[in-house]
Amino acid sequence: MVMTPPPRDPARRKQDVLDRLGRETDIWMATADADGLPCLVPLWFVWHEESVWLWTRLTNPTGRNLRDGGRARLAFGDTLDVVLIDGRAEVFGAAEAPAAAVRAFLGKTGWDPREEGPPYACFRVRPHAVRAWHGESELKGRHLMRDGVWTV
Repeated sequence: MVMTPPPRDPARRKQDVLDRLGRETDIWMATADADGLPCLVPLWFVWHEESVWLWTRLTNPTGRNLRDGGRARLAFGDTLDVVLIDGRAEVFGAAEAPAAAVRAFLGKTGWDPREEGPPYACFRVRPHAVRAWHGESELKGRHLMRDGVWTV
């Protein structure tokens, strides 16, 4: 017999999401082009000032999709520990990326994309929706952020 733990309360779920954003190195990013062709890639990131910051080249599909469409879905986990973040992306050239975000990214990953070639761009994804759940017992109450505002 498998025991299902009781659902976490909303405050615990939010804290678990924030803890995960602080400790994970990789996040899955889904984007789509103007024709709806999806692209899914794992990227290094940092959670800084209530946004996900990451770097990729504008010459690859993810960079183009973020620049042109501005929408992203980010995800962690397996089906028993899901975090989904929907947000809008803002692009910064390597020289225009905010210094504090660059320092935070470098501090977490140990990598400075500004030193790579061809050039990388910096993206800030500001969440407008966050959902999190541990299995079916937590589907109710999974919406932790709506319209950019935490619900808890």
